Amino acid sequence: MSHLADTWTLTAQCPSRLGTVDVVTRFLKENGCYITEQQSFDDRLADRFFIRTEFTPQLTAFDAEAFEAAFADRAGEFEMVFELAAPGARIPVVIMVSRADHCLNDLLYRYRTGQLPIEIRAIVSNHPDLANLAEWHGIPYYHFPITPETKPEQEAQVAKVIEETGAELVILARYMQVLSSRMCEQLSGRAINIHHSLLPGFKGAKPYHQAYEKGVKLVGATAHYINDDLDEGPIITQAVESVSHADYPEDLVAKGRDIECLALARAVALHVERRVFLHARRTVIFER
Repeated sequence: MSHLADTWTLTAQCPSRLGTVDVVTRFLKENGCYITEQQSFDDRLADRFFIRTEFTPQLTAFDAEAFEAAFADRAGEFEMVFELAAPGARIPVVIMVSRADHCLNDLLYRYRTGQLPIEIRAIVSNHPDLANLAEWHGIPYYHFPITPETKPEQEAQVAKVIEETGAELVILARYMQVLSSRMCEQLSGRAINIHHSLLPGFKGAKPYHQAYEKGVKLVGATAHYINDDLDEGPIITQAVESVSHADYPEDLVAKGRDIECLALARAVALHVERRVFLHARRTVIFER
C-alpha cells in the first residue's frame, strides 16, 4: 500500500468505553487533519479497544509535540495509551542470522528496493558464513561464536550491538540459537522470529524430511514475537502452501524457504507500519 509523503500514523488502545472512536476523529477534525485510513477493534472478551488512524494535516504547519500534548489531555479521560509516527519513519533494525541465508537475502532485497521502511544497522551471527553478503550491502557484520559455556558472554555482546545501534526491532532471520530467558525479556515486543509450521508438527533434525515420510499435504511458516516459550510467542503472520506426493524432500525444503521469506517480510512490514498491537499472549493486527 502506498502512502502520501505527509501521512502521519496515530495508534492507540484503551479500556472499552463509549466515545473511543469519537475522541480520535473529533480531535483530528478540530486540528485540521484529514483521515485517510482508519481501523478499529473492540475486544468484548477483554474489554479492550484498539484503533489505528492515518491522517494528513491540512494546515501548513504541523507541530507534532503540540499535537501529542493536546491529544494526551483528551486521551487521558479514556486511559488511552497512544503513539504518533511521523511520515517516512524508518525503524532501525538489527538482523540475527546463522548459516541459512534465504530470509536474510529477502529482507536485504526489500530493504534495498525500499519495500520495507527499515534501516538495517547491523547483522549479527554466530557463524562467519554471511559476512561477505553483509559487506556487499555495506552493513556492519558481527560474528559472535557461541557455545553452551559462552552463551551469557555472547548474548551480552549481542545486547551491546542492539543498544549501540539504537535498534528498535530485532529480526531473527533463521537464527538457530535459543535465546535465554533474560534476553527474551529484554527484547519483549520488539523481536520477531520465523520458523517452519508443518502439519503435523515435526521437531529436531530435518523436519521437512520427516514431513515427507509422513506424506504431509501442507507446509507453512509462522512469524511471531519471541518470548520465553520456544516458538510459542504471540503470532503475527502465518502462511501455508499445498504440497503433494510428487514433492520430494528437497522440494518441501525449497517451498518452505519461500514461505518463510514471505511470512517474515510480511510480519516485519506489519510491525514497522504500527499495525500490530500486543494483547496479552495474542496480537491484534490491522491488515494492510
